Amino acid sequence: MTTAVLTVDQVAEHLGISRWKVHDLIRSRELASFKIGRCRRISEAAVDSYISLRTEREAA
Repeated sequence: MTTAVLTVDQVAEHLGISRWKVHDLIRSRELASFKIGRCRRISEAAVDSYISLRTEREAA
């Protein structure tokens, strides 16, 4: 199984939000991420999980 790894800018574009909001989501631990050297990366699975969680909250 391969999972794509995205940059903060790619996640921001995908979600239609600013890169600063992505950093806020990472800081608040709503969006899982990791670092490779000085670069912050987010897996597609983490983005999908975040979207699912938000969708479930909105539906409740």
